[in-house]
Amino acid sequence: MEHFYLSLLLLFVSLVSLSFFVLFYKHRSQFTGLNLPPGKTGYPVIGESLEFLSTGWKGHPEKFIFDRMTKFSSEVFKTSLLGQPAAVFAGAACNKFLFSNENKLVISWWPDSVNKVFPSSTQTSSKEEAKKMRKLLPSFLKPEALQRYIGIMDTIAARHFADGWENKKEVVVFPLAKSYTFWVASRVFMSVEDPEHIAKFSEPFQVLASGLISIPIDLPGTPFNRAIKASDFIRKELHKIIKQRKVDLAEGKATPTQDILSHMLLTCDENGQYMGELDIADKILGLLIGGHDTASAACTFIVKYLSELPDIYEGVYKEQMEIAKSKAPGELLNWDDIQKMKYSWNVACEVLRLAPPLQGAFREALTDFVFNGFSIPKGWKLYWSANSTHKSAEYFPEPQKFDPTRFEGNGPAPYTFVPFGGGPRMCPGKEYARLEILVFMHHVVKRFKWEKMIPDEKIVVDPMPMPAKGLPVRLFPHKA
Repeated sequence: MEHFYLSLLLLFVSLVSLSFFVLFYKHRSQFTGLNLPPGKTGYPVIGESLEFLSTGWKGHPEKFIFDRMTKFSSEVFKTSLLGQPAAVFAGAACNKFLFSNENKLVISWWPDSVNKVFPSSTQTSSKEEAKKMRKLLPSFLKPEALQRYIGIMDTIAARHFADGWENKKEVVVFPLAKSYTFWVASRVFMSVEDPEHIAKFSEPFQVLASGLISIPIDLPGTPFNRAIKASDFIRKELHKIIKQRKVDLAEGKATPTQDILSHMLLTCDENGQYMGELDIADKILGLLIGGHDTASAACTFIVKYLSELPDIYEGVYKEQMEIAKSKAPGELLNWDDIQKMKYSWNVACEVLRLAPPLQGAFREALTDFVFNGFSIPKGWKLYWSANSTHKSAEYFPEPQKFDPTRFEGNGPAPYTFVPFGGGPRMCPGKEYARLEILVFMHHVVKRFKWEKMIPDEKIVVDPMPMPAKGLPVRLFPHKA
């Protein structure tokens, strides 16, 4: 019997050893080839993912990039992230190369978890769905089309501040900013504006957003599992809204041009096919995530920096009060008012430079190619980082200094300021985000001064930057 157990133990050890050998061999074989970029590949499967993520959790996501740029004396280096062989492209020249070669040498890539959270999209792929969305959106998100939404944003902001900020001594900014941007997105994209209806979506959306880019382990209690359940719930609610909209359109109670939802329902492809209801639900779901998460982070950090920099606050306050005093009672903000907010937008851009909501994004090599003398194999994942330029003294002298004058005149050099990406993949909602951020700034400085309640509150990046405690502030309303 002892011999049997000993044999079983030896067999188990042999199998484990063989498994580790196969994993190690497979891991190493992904990084063999001539003239690959310098760098480390980390551990099998895990690669350098933990180091990559942990620098963000500690509030300094740029450290992963800059440490390796220094160590390897290169703006391109290899690594292994999310179980994939990868190369990090850092700096303006790298940004230009990736953005200029979209759909030629590289294509957008997202982890498999994204497809699993959006199941109806797996009939094609997230890449194909993204292409479809980019054909649908431009007519709704270009500046001239968005002008008609400024008054709507202004009305929502007034209600938001009346309900959530006024007559309060203290507030927590981050959840309030998320509430504002989600309210705006719900109204602009699908004409839902009832606060109770919106609140029904709000919590599941936070669960979904936090688990979307996570380790895809579908077990009870994991962020990924919770994200799938949340997306199922939201999709069912969206399906009800879509069915009702079809009825309203047929009865003339809704118009074909009132929002993106109507546009999707009434637009067919080149083959005369209309999108299915579940497909539309997925697309609206994606728009709602993209349309409020990043802007809420930007609004939160604007409040943070304005509390720390009284002179910057005064500049924004002066500009916004000149606009406020020019308005008749009850008159809403309009396009001309937005165009006058030049200093405020320079301040917002400096916030986006120091705390970019989009830290970077992945591409996938469509073919073998050579860049900067290094060979990049087909199938490798390529990561560009906003912080590699935003926080580099080469592009922004004294990069940690808050200086809105960087955006005066012609502004930063091309491919150095990239909070919205660039090239064909530049965020189509850039102008939409500008409007809702400026409307938020107008309302918050018009009503209050404030101070942070946790002076040295830690910043966590996971995957977007956020104050660890949500940025609690003490409010000081302006005297009438």
